[in-house]
Amino acid sequence: MKNELIYVIGLMSGTSLDGIDLVYVEFNKTNYKDFKIISAKTIGYSAEWKSDLQNAIIFSKERISELDIEYGILLGETINNFINELNIEKVNFIASHGHTIFHQPEKGITLQVGNGQKIANITKNKVICDFRTQDVLLGGQGAPLVPIGDELLFSDYDYCLNLGGFANISFKRGNERIAFDICPVNIVMNHYMQKLGFAYDDDGKIASEGKINNELLAELNSLDFYKKEPPKSLGLEWVKKEIFPIINNLETDIPTVLRTFVEHCAVQISSVLEKNKSILITGGGAFNGFLIRKIKEYLGLEIELPSKEIIDFKEALIFAFLGLLKSEEKVNCLKSVTGAKKNHSSGEIFYPVFKSQ
Repeated sequence: MKNELIYVIGLMSGTSLDGIDLVYVEFNKTNYKDFKIISAKTIGYSAEWKSDLQNAIIFSKERISELDIEYGILLGETINNFINELNIEKVNFIASHGHTIFHQPEKGITLQVGNGQKIANITKNKVICDFRTQDVLLGGQGAPLVPIGDELLFSDYDYCLNLGGFANISFKRGNERIAFDICPVNIVMNHYMQKLGFAYDDDGKIASEGKINNELLAELNSLDFYKKEPPKSLGLEWVKKEIFPIINNLETDIPTVLRTFVEHCAVQISSVLEKNKSILITGGGAFNGFLIRKIKEYLGLEIELPSKEIIDFKEALIFAFLGLLKSEEKVNCLKSVTGAKKNHSSGEIFYPVFKSQ
């Protein structure tokens, strides 16, 4: 039995820049659903790191290469601190998502910084990372990657909905897993909250006090992305090009922006959900009580939230799981989800290199 247990540290950094999510997970190779999150923690970014990761999209190629190394060092040191603080003794490997700088799959481009070799050298452990590149090279969107985890770890739910920087969903249609990005969520709301000097809108309180700008709501809901059939995915570039100009042109009052955007999110999210189905909601947006209430209103049903640990750390958990599948050369990217030419096992594996003295 002991040989069937695998111990993995999974890392995730999302577009909303809340910080680095770390999980230490025990997986049972004979029954994937029999997993246990032993420890989990979020390490917030310094103001300097937050600025660099937000602005990297306009950095030169050389500066991005430097950032890849620097961020890999940060991740390696963060993992070591996590291991030491919790007295973790057994780690089979580390699985890191990195942080997305570019995601333009239609141009064959996706880039996550966080150099895997640096992480391996610093932690003296095997590292699996870069889960998106291969899928894009195979003609896929390189996203979303979480649905294989939804399929194998959370199949008791009809829908798995994540409310992070973006809302994305995964569900079974016939014999295939379908998944796609629905709309931006925290990446937009946090942007406007920062103008008020806050990191995020706690429980959606400020949004709940605003008014709906109906012209803005109509413009947002009519964006071409919402008419596309999946597979489809979103990135920061799209938000900067499509969302921010519309909002800034039509509304300056931030509570009104937030109230309108919550309504927009609720409209788009409820449009892809069927009533009377079970929903697993995770991600930071699950704690936005006002947004959850609006989704409930549109669906006309009660929504039960899972444990705080699953809400906060599901994505880090699943990237640990993607690493497990890659380590066994099992499929971890589904063509039905990403649009790639075939199902495949994605990710790069790095081993520590010990320099001689």
